[in-house]
Amino acid sequence: MKTNPQIDYEEDVLLLEETIDVRDLIVYNDDVNTFEHVIKTLIDVCGHEPEQAEQCTLLIHYKGQCTVKHGAYDELAGMCTAIHDRGISADIL
Repeated sequence: MKTNPQIDYEEDVLLLEETIDVRDLIVYNDDVNTFEHVIKTLIDVCGHEPEQAEQCTLLIHYKGQCTVKHGAYDELAGMCTAIHDRGISADIL
């Protein structure tokens, strides 16, 4: 009767993890910009679908602010600047 010997392997595995500090891009309500302008900005700058941009705009209007994007600071900084350039108040937190 033949038996197959069992071989145990020990392997050290190096796991590389990149930690990303996730931030929020927040847009604030104001009395100047129209719904259409904010919706178009969210579509153009943040890549929102029209429905998502409209929902965010309603939250901005009724709640005073809305997180419109999550991501790394480097990714959000350009978007925040583009939103400011269109006359809309935004911060990265």
